[in-house]
Amino acid sequence: MAKPVLQEVTLADTHALAIGAGILGTGGGGNTYIGRVWLEHELKKRGGSIKIIPVDAVPDEALTVAIGGMGAPTVGIEKFPKGDEYQNAVKALETHAGQKMFALVIGEIGGSNALRPLICALQMGLPVVDGDGMGRAFPELQMDTFAIAGLSLTPMALSDVHGNVSILHQADSMYRVEAYARSLTIEMGGSASLAMPILKGKELKETIIKDTLTLARDMGDAVLQARKRGLEPSDDIASLGNGRVLFRGKITDVERRTTQGFARGKLKLAAFGEPNDQMEIVFQNENLVAWHNGEVVCTVPDLICIVSLEDGEPIGTEMLRYGLRVAVLGLPAPKELKTWAALEVVGPQAFGYADVNFRAMAGDLL
Repeated sequence: MAKPVLQEVTLADTHALAIGAGILGTGGGGNTYIGRVWLEHELKKRGGSIKIIPVDAVPDEALTVAIGGMGAPTVGIEKFPKGDEYQNAVKALETHAGQKMFALVIGEIGGSNALRPLICALQMGLPVVDGDGMGRAFPELQMDTFAIAGLSLTPMALSDVHGNVSILHQADSMYRVEAYARSLTIEMGGSASLAMPILKGKELKETIIKDTLTLARDMGDAVLQARKRGLEPSDDIASLGNGRVLFRGKITDVERRTTQGFARGKLKLAAFGEPNDQMEIVFQNENLVAWHNGEVVCTVPDLICIVSLEDGEPIGTEMLRYGLRVAVLGLPAPKELKTWAALEVVGPQAFGYADVNFRAMAGDLL
């Protein structure tokens, strides 16, 4: 029986949400353990719960804004937030727009970026919309359904741990927004708090990927239930995401570097007892392309998720290391990311893999 959609987030929900968001993060989006600890701290301090609303509950002319963190995941585990950065960014945009926000939107459901809007909403007394602009995590700002649909990403606000807030009022392209914001994020220490874009209710209804916060909760619950039964949960996770397990094995090599505000690299895996049965995955914050014995088996925008074989815990690109026993999952991306217009922005060639073409996973319908 399908679980009901989320209507609120309480302390009882945080563990499942963190696990599910980590899975959907495809390696990026920020460390979910840190995000979960912060969210639980705020819930204990302030009491109550965070109201979750469907997108249809947002009036057409009401303003919403998507928020999340910007920067390299490797920096995010070393550079902790002060705590008020996100509300500072939202309040700056409210002043800039001359209007209060009706609700907050999750910029990307992947990783800690699924939890940060909940924290900010609790701090500001606002509801959060059940859905996001990516259905996963992506490394660059233009890679969301809002920008792909042609909506402006400006005005946008970036905030740091020192209380500095910068607003970009206007830019000539979504790529310019990414370039300017990336440079400023690097100047802010490699990690910054982002509020962008401002969306009217009508625009949000036309572009958001619905019910992804509920999906994260359900995936996390599946992992927790499998742990209670002493079972390996990767097949249950894949089933919830309409995907499949691509590979099971041990990580044999990791190459990772932080450059230009991203964690970039690749990893190699070998199947248990079959050293010649191998997989290689490349990443830019998030996992991008997976090759099984030299053949492409999954590619962005489809989700390549790495989880621990022991307990189903999602493993971010900043935590990959030699010897980990993992399952690699392939999950089909939401349909909104597989239009021709979307693939120009989030397909493998948008990441520089000119010789890799997107091919929908077997059994997936475009």
